[in-house]
Amino acid sequence: MEQFLEEIKAYAVAVGRSPQHILRQAIGANWRQWKAWNAGQSSPTLHTVDKIRRYMADNPAPENTPEAAA
Repeated sequence: MEQFLEEIKAYAVAVGRSPQHILRQAIGANWRQWKAWNAGQSSPTLHTVDKIRRYMADNPAPENTPEAAA
């Protein structure tokens, strides 16, 4: 679970959004979902994990290269 949360955090930083925003866009989660996962109060199903990973893959972060900035 920790690895998955780290994946979301890294992606959120890379795209300039909050983890809560990523969950909202990927699965329509309410704004408290991220807090519950971080606190260990709940966990995503494997289906949910797959949907979030698919969202991140389908919407990659822009590369940090000089060509991308031009």
